[in-house]
Amino acid sequence: MNIHTILVAGRMHKELQEIINQKQLSQTFRFMEEQDVTIEDLDWADALLSFGPTNCFEDHSFKWIHSLGAGVDRFLESGNWKKSVMLTRTVCSFGQRISEYCLSYMLAELQHHAQFQHQQKQNQWKVVEPKQLSTQTVIIYGTGEIGGRLAAVLKSFGVRVIGVSKSGNEKPSFDQVVSISKEKELLKEADWIISTMPLTHETKSYFDPKWMNVVENTYFINVGRGATVDENALVEAIEQKRIRKAYIDVFEHEPLTKESSWWDHSNIIITPHISAVTTPEEAVECFVETLQKVEQGELPSNLVSIERGY
Repeated sequence: MNIHTILVAGRMHKELQEIINQKQLSQTFRFMEEQDVTIEDLDWADALLSFGPTNCFEDHSFKWIHSLGAGVDRFLESGNWKKSVMLTRTVCSFGQRISEYCLSYMLAELQHHAQFQHQQKQNQWKVVEPKQLSTQTVIIYGTGEIGGRLAAVLKSFGVRVIGVSKSGNEKPSFDQVVSISKEKELLKEADWIISTMPLTHETKSYFDPKWMNVVENTYFINVGRGATVDENALVEAIEQKRIRKAYIDVFEHEPLTKESSWWDHSNIIITPHISAVTTPEEAVECFVETLQKVEQGELPSNLVSIERGY
């Protein structure tokens, strides 16, 4: 595939421009905010580099679109996807970043950080034995690159890790992998349930009231996509103590509105979609590697299956 003109749109376009200009690539680039894109820009460009659809996106005629994030649901939900368009996504340190995010909260709970901080304020000396990671069972929804890296990190601490995927195929670093919708009998064994799932038609509201009624006394972390969780069902499960505490980094509507009751919920920990940030340097590195493969006619490893949605 021959790529001559590339449109770079979004909040990082200035940082990306500075780094891309240093690469001395042969292509011609335009850099701008998503909302400033015109139909003329879309007609001009062979390829798009952005986090999501731009202004006038429905009229595009790109050959290739590269997502600056790991998720591509915004692109695929924007309208009828043209099968002739190649879609790729950014793959970089997301798995490691998400692993450290999850591990930080797991350790905080197992080491009783909040309790000891409270006791310090009360001048109270009370021994509470910390739990070891090796005593924990974690179920990870999503066994791809991110879920696989998370499993490997947890396994290095002796954690029992069960994966849930569409296929149920065995994957390295997981003690066991089961197919989605067949994991229910294992949920009661989980100390932690972590979702790294992408958003597709099959995963939308997957964590619904029926699912919530199966879990027992578990922690829940969502670093996948917000719309995979029925938010009302999650709150009800917390109130019923089926879920002990929820750590939520992604939401169906972002940013979370100031009126949301979640801000004041003592057992919901909110972070502003920071578990796997895209740095300009890593974004350009992945983009350039993908561009080279695209121009050489190779199928890049970060190619998105339109049918699967990831």
